[in-house]
Amino acid sequence: MIISLVVAGSVALAGCGTSADGDGTPPSGGTGTSTPAGDTDPETGADTDNGAGTDGGGVSASYAFTADTLAGDTFDGRSLAGKPAVLWFWAPWCPTCLGQAARVNSLAADYADTAGVVGVAGLDGVPAMHDFVELAELSGFPQLADEQGAVWRHFEITAQSTFVVLDADGEVVDKGHVDVDALPGMLDRLIAG
Repeated sequence: MIISLVVAGSVALAGCGTSADGDGTPPSGGTGTSTPAGDTDPETGADTDNGAGTDGGGVSASYAFTADTLAGDTFDGRSLAGKPAVLWFWAPWCPTCLGQAARVNSLAADYADTAGVVGVAGLDGVPAMHDFVELAELSGFPQLADEQGAVWRHFEITAQSTFVVLDADGEVVDKGHVDVDALPGMLDRLIAG
């Protein structure tokens, strides 16, 4: 825990816009646990239709992924279908992410019945992800352990902290460095239809 805090403190001095490898991108290698729908690159397995279309079962290709959670369960993106969702892509050593954690936690609690909120941890190892969850006191919504960056690649995320906001049909309505305080208004509009 102390080592994680020291690393987080040194990263805070360098900024939060780069990955642990220093290039701001999710880790490469491995196949992860993403199962993108549509066309895939035969070498990397990456989704080449950028989340457009459906998975053949009528569900948006945006939801066509699975990943392990930090709690040890398997999360299926299709469980988000039918209501708006917010995916929060964070890294354990990111001070911006730590600063947003309490507001994202509140967002998940406030919208538990009407929208999905999912944390997608990347750019580090599972032990550091667990340390961040404990330090940030995250609870009540799933935290994906995307150690290989498969979900990050599925949504074409290249930096943390990034949010992806999806409507009930799985269409991306906002993506990027969204102001956390603007998320309730976005969800309210999407819920109202």
